[in-house]
Amino acid sequence: MPGSAKKAFALRLDPALYAAVERMAAAELRSANAEIEVLLREALARRGVPVKPPTPPRRGRPPKTDAQD
Repeated sequence: MPGSAKKAFALRLDPALYAAVERMAAAELRSANAEIEVLLREALARRGVPVKPPTPPRRGRPPKTDAQD
């Protein structure tokens, strides 16, 4: 299975800040990681920084290909 297209990196946060993010995430039924991503996108949008919307993951079975022997 191919790796994730997302960039992974370490992020050090103040414990109180992370607790607040976790509370917000729980209220929105998201993971803390997804909540941080939403907050960053909102902050960038407020500053006028264009960011492409995320591409949703492909679901289901891949299309069949006609294999010629």
